Amino acid sequence: MRKKVIAGNWKMNMLPNEAMAFIEALTPMVKDTPNEVILCVPYVDLFYSLLTSQNTNIKIGAQNMHWEEKGAYTGEVSGKMLKSIGVEYVIIGHSERRQYFAETDETVNKKIKAALANELKPIACVGETLEQREAGKAIEVITEQTKLALQDLTKEQISNIMIAYEPIWAIGTGKTATSEDANNAIKSIRQEIEKLYDTQTAESIILLYGGSVKAENSKELFTTSDIDGGLVGGASLKVEEFSKIVNFQ
Repeated sequence: MRKKVIAGNWKMNMLPNEAMAFIEALTPMVKDTPNEVILCVPYVDLFYSLLTSQNTNIKIGAQNMHWEEKGAYTGEVSGKMLKSIGVEYVIIGHSERRQYFAETDETVNKKIKAALANELKPIACVGETLEQREAGKAIEVITEQTKLALQDLTKEQISNIMIAYEPIWAIGTGKTATSEDANNAIKSIRQEIEKLYDTQTAESIILLYGGSVKAENSKELFTTSDIDGGLVGGASLKVEEFSKIVNFQ
């Protein structure tokens, strides 16, 4: 039985004092959940969030990292740096990174390998645009992105990766894929992993849905056959709302 994982992606929001207050308020609301709770916060919030979340069941993740360990990469942060302060998770290849910062399938693959080398757990993102969806290419796009993201990775490495299906047309728009559409897309990712590896690997990998997840649609999405939780954007900035999503059962 795969565990359910609820990860919040704060994007470029929350100052350190706000992050600490949020985690303090969230802690009693989610302390009894059977689900894994992750908050992926801006770099400046990481240290404060890690301190505040000590002795709680809330895990802390970053939103991006560089594939090199160190060097002349002004403004970048390496996996080794994240690991050194106790970060556990890192989002890689979010559509906003691909869209605004020229991330490619190749750099996503390099970052995943670097994350794993530093004992970080990547949350790798895949998803199609509205144009690709309307052209009937959604499944083709997300399975190809999955294949390229996982290139040259072993079965053992796959066990430390989560993949988040985030249809780009549903991020921050208020539009959500129907639970059936989202589940079918995620099922196609699982089938691709079965082709690349084997049934056991495909059945054990955690696959998340992201794209305007809210308290009112979380249960319907997360109780489908193949969706193992969510990568939550805007709703993860509201304590009450996010706690309801975490406690969707």
